[in-house]
Amino acid sequence: MNQPLSHHLLTMAYQNAWANHRLAKAWGQLSAAELTAPRVSFFPSIRATLNHILTCDWFYMDALERELRGDEPHPDCYVFFTRDEPFTSGSDLKHEQAHVDRRLIAYCEQLRDADLGRVVTIARETPQHDSRLRMLSHLFEHQIHHRGQVHAMLSGTSVEPPQLDEFFCAGESGLRSADFAELGWTETLIWGV
Repeated sequence: MNQPLSHHLLTMAYQNAWANHRLAKAWGQLSAAELTAPRVSFFPSIRATLNHILTCDWFYMDALERELRGDEPHPDCYVFFTRDEPFTSGSDLKHEQAHVDRRLIAYCEQLRDADLGRVVTIARETPQHDSRLRMLSHLFEHQIHHRGQVHAMLSGTSVEPPQLDEFFCAGESGLRSADFAELGWTETLIWGV
């Protein structure tokens, strides 16, 4: 079946939320001490890495949503990116990540291929301009990169890292059905078939 590129971006937004949900079920079993324990990765702990994922999502979603509304970039939004750990509570982190994941899905639902080239301004110290397509591609890659680090850090805990690569293949629908039920999703909702 031939689907538009914009539909693939929507499936990526769903995959992003699913992987975050599935990973949170694993790291959510850790104590506060385990979340902050020093680990070998780009960021020094699981909690620091989760906060980085979240604050970067805020940063990019702010730029994408402002462009969609026709608003100018807000110079203070760069603060999102520079805040190290706005959340110390695992439950707050999980809640806020789920919220921004829903915002990303809502954003991708309105996308059409003809509009993927529209330029989004990223409010960095020196403003950066990229297309919606490139911005979203970067956002998904950023998520995958750092989620993989959390996944690897979980290997050094008593909690087994979950499989995060069972989203796209039709034959693996049974492997994600429990998560979909928890999220209120169906295969038809995401794939349109």
